[in-house]
Amino acid sequence: MLEFTWKVFSETGNIDTYLLYKELEQQSFPKKEEQEHELAEIDFPMM
Repeated sequence: MLEFTWKVFSETGNIDTYLLYKELEQQSFPKKEEQEHELAEIDFPMM
């Protein structure tokens, strides 16, 4: 879906399509802080 959205934006220049792309991108990739927190929980599980 990201590739399609980017392709549509790059061909049309539509800002709404770009904003949709950025929203989908954020949902697809966890933020660095969230990822580090998840890794810390794996290393040191709460009891």
